[in-house]
Amino acid sequence: MDTPPSSARTATIAFILVVAALDIVAMGIVIPVLPPLIESFTGSNARAGFINGVFVALWALMQFVASPIIGTLSDQVGRRPVILISAAGLAADYVLMALAPDLWWLALGRIVAGVTSASFSTVYAYMADITAPEHRARAYGLVGAAFSAGFVAGPLLGGALGAISPRAPFWFAAALSTLTFAYGLFVLPESLPRERRMRFSWARANPLGALVLLRSHAELAGLAVVTFLLHFAHHVFSAVFVLYAGYRYGWHAWEVGLVLAFVGALDMLVQGVLVGRVVKRLGDRTTMIVGLFGGAFGIACMGLAPDGLTFTLAMLPNALWGLAMPTLQSLMTQRVSESEQGQLQGANMSVASIAGVLSPLFFGAVYAASVGDKPLFPTPGAALLIASVVLLGAAAIGWRTARRAGRDDVAAPGTPPDT
Repeated sequence: MDTPPSSARTATIAFILVVAALDIVAMGIVIPVLPPLIESFTGSNARAGFINGVFVALWALMQFVASPIIGTLSDQVGRRPVILISAAGLAADYVLMALAPDLWWLALGRIVAGVTSASFSTVYAYMADITAPEHRARAYGLVGAAFSAGFVAGPLLGGALGAISPRAPFWFAAALSTLTFAYGLFVLPESLPRERRMRFSWARANPLGALVLLRSHAELAGLAVVTFLLHFAHHVFSAVFVLYAGYRYGWHAWEVGLVLAFVGALDMLVQGVLVGRVVKRLGDRTTMIVGLFGGAFGIACMGLAPDGLTFTLAMLPNALWGLAMPTLQSLMTQRVSESEQGQLQGANMSVASIAGVLSPLFFGAVYAASVGDKPLFPTPGAALLIASVVLLGAAAIGWRTARRAGRDDVAAPGTPPDT
């Protein structure tokens, strides 16, 4: 695979990481204030938990539809224009939500955000374009660290701005997305040479057609299941965390912002520093499994935490979860051709989006049944405990898939090795 000279490639990686971080800052800003805004419209914490789950599912449904289209489109027209259009669309969406007078307007905003945020698959494809296969786990770790850096700054800003006005974070997010567009327009280079582009095809771009690629190799299929379960468990945070923290520990927007910033800092450390070192010692597959088990243990501790301090400390083992995603992505990119990287990332986003549709509805309903005067579940942390079991299932499937893939690699020496 041809890669740019070292200095040029380093600068290019820096450009895409800045774009990724700015996008996540804009998204993170609204996290502390969106559920309370929903609660102000509904007048009920339990109902707000369910509605917030519906909104997250709606966002994920649009990702499911749009991600393979955008990923396949980027294989034809290049990554840069897709990223630029997405940034402009997000800016318009945050303005829409800042002005939203009711839940229906917020729902429309979630639809637009789901479409424009689908370009995250293009960011991963961009990194695949400029990184050799054996270095992709570390490269994806850097992308994850950039996302985490955004989650350090975003919720902090959102918490501070939300204390001024529940609408202020949306206006600030719109400004940041506009800045991302301007930065990309003048600085971000194209990563996909014309000779490596693939013609757009609706057979590959429709959501179900894109998933066919994941069945082209036994390990890809197994890793796609792990991807689904990982994202299914992860959406418990977007569905119930803010409302759960307020209900059980009495946290407000500022405290939520601080804790989310702490989570982002831990994730940035794990993905930006530890991934490359752990992969070098253990390999992609073992690192992925360690990350899944660590996440399962941490999230179980969160669900059982009797107070806010214990809950926060449980985020330390939970941060090992950050080892799983970049190694999972790296393993999957090694099983398809260079011209199919955009399609692969679109398919991955489709799998994640299916989980994103089902998970918030499920966990939102579990949370609603865990609080109130006559809860169905014995603890308000029931959703977190269930998510821990889901992650344990992902670890078991990942371990089984890794063993089978290892035997296949020995039998087929030409297969790309685990790094």
